[in-house]
Amino acid sequence: MNSSDANQTFDLPMDLAAERQVLGILIKHPALVDKVVDRLRPSHFVDLSHRRIYELILDLYHKQGRISYTQIYNLLVAEGMESPRELLIALTESFVSLGELEPCVEILIRQEGLRRIIKACDTIKALALDPKAENLTELQARAQELIFAATQSNGGAENEVKNLLEVLTQCYLNLLRRREGVEDAYGLSVRFPSIDGMTTGFKKGDLIILAARPSMGKTALLLNMVTNVAKRNIPVLVFSLEMDAEQLGDRIVLSELFTYKEGGQHVVTSHEYQTKLSDEQFQLTQKVFNDLYPLPIAIVDKRGLTVAEIRAKARRFKAENPELGLIAIDYLQLIKPPGNANRSWALIVGEMVRELRDLAGELDVPLILCSQLNRGVESRENKRPMMSDLRDSGNIEEFADVVMFLYRDDYYYPELAREKGTEGLAEVIFAKQRKGATGVVQLRFIKEYTRFIEETKRQV
Repeated sequence: MNSSDANQTFDLPMDLAAERQVLGILIKHPALVDKVVDRLRPSHFVDLSHRRIYELILDLYHKQGRISYTQIYNLLVAEGMESPRELLIALTESFVSLGELEPCVEILIRQEGLRRIIKACDTIKALALDPKAENLTELQARAQELIFAATQSNGGAENEVKNLLEVLTQCYLNLLRRREGVEDAYGLSVRFPSIDGMTTGFKKGDLIILAARPSMGKTALLLNMVTNVAKRNIPVLVFSLEMDAEQLGDRIVLSELFTYKEGGQHVVTSHEYQTKLSDEQFQLTQKVFNDLYPLPIAIVDKRGLTVAEIRAKARRFKAENPELGLIAIDYLQLIKPPGNANRSWALIVGEMVRELRDLAGELDVPLILCSQLNRGVESRENKRPMMSDLRDSGNIEEFADVVMFLYRDDYYYPELAREKGTEGLAEVIFAKQRKGATGVVQLRFIKEYTRFIEETKRQV
């Protein structure tokens, strides 16, 4: 580190005494490494000697599951560190009690978070003052990206590189949790057993395409899944680029009213809900509203949003709601393309899809993106969707982790569907799963209530 870097570093928030106390406790009481290994990174230590010692502690921990004073000393000697014995003695004598560990860890986490914020602000200032700066929209997006990264609790580039032992350790812990019943599914369950069975839950960072021709029910299925997730107190962010928030709200209410129809209670039809209710119907509908009020669903219903605007709003929501579990966008073809795009529409759509997949990864949540299918379906006798039916499909298929098509026989052939007994049946066709099998599951669509329910039949 040169003198200018050193001066810059020491202008930033730090607590060298807390660094010494944490290291001293870990060296004298190695079993306590378990308490900090998932929270402290080398970047939490400003002093380079302290940082190197913590790196050695992590390396020994991941390779052997234990550390010792002698091992650390020998490694420091082998690296040629100056006066390793004096350094380690000073560390191990620096703390008062084991009770100091947690407060000192919190200090290091806070100081490192402040350093990241300060550095992000310095970078933003330099970008803004650069006479060759990007246009304002791009500069704002870059500034928001820097601030978002700086304010995430797990920030830092170190997390981007993981050795196989770390990865397999986490996989094994996930396996144990599933075996013990702590996790119902490996990913996010949408509480349709047939869909969850095919996907084992939607995975964090995945882009899920839900595609269909108009009026097949893709918005209804999307809202059903969103509601099922939110009922477990998992925040969901919905971007509705076609319907306004009140329309979505009415659909959610109608869908929930169907559960009372199933229970044999006084029926509230879609028509009655939109016109006038009896006293009994109104009381029942009030109950549905009261049940739905607490659900953590947020809706953005602004039309003509660009991917950059969607990203900005999603980052802000994630910062305010760290437990965000799902993002849903309805739908791809209504996202406004960038203003300076001089490329083909297929390339533009592909770029938007790639950016949305990157957003899912950045926010560490599954993202469900609805999409229209092209008219090629209508010209075939068998109208079940295929990959080639995705509008501008090449890049969509390439970047998607899961591609689900929705198909109802009774939409195209109502009389034949009545004869065959397939009226109301909907096929959810899994045409692609990067981490699972392809196949078809069946749901039943109650069109009047915009509600999908489980169907026992299944094809694979």
